[in-house]
Amino acid sequence: MEELEENSGMIKKSRREHRVLKPTQTGFSSPATHYAEPRIDLNEVLVDNPNSTFFMRVADTNYEEYGISEKDVLIVDKAITPKQNQLAFVTTEGKFEVQRMEVDCKEEIEIWGTVTYIIKSVL
Repeated sequence: MEELEENSGMIKKSRREHRVLKPTQTGFSSPATHYAEPRIDLNEVLVDNPNSTFFMRVADTNYEEYGISEKDVLIVDKAITPKQNQLAFVTTEGKFEVQRMEVDCKEEIEIWGTVTYIIKSVL
């Protein structure tokens, strides 16, 4: 447990091996060889608390100031309490929105979860 607390701010390296083995065949390779490559599981790499993590797709351009564009995917963890300047998914006046956490926040908000990653849409 001490090791987890000590490295809490660092990204944990995946335990799975993602290297592609050298082919043992000679001559031309099969066009289907790329199907044998291992896949990277984004849940394994980006999600620490699977039971409390949700993926949310952004439907508009309201959060451009935070670097969040329309169609981006937010990974939100309900088990993490947001710290100063972190982005949080909150409910205000009965609707969900993204806010940067500030110490001197004057409005009443309900924190739903903390944004842990933003997956950018390029299409």
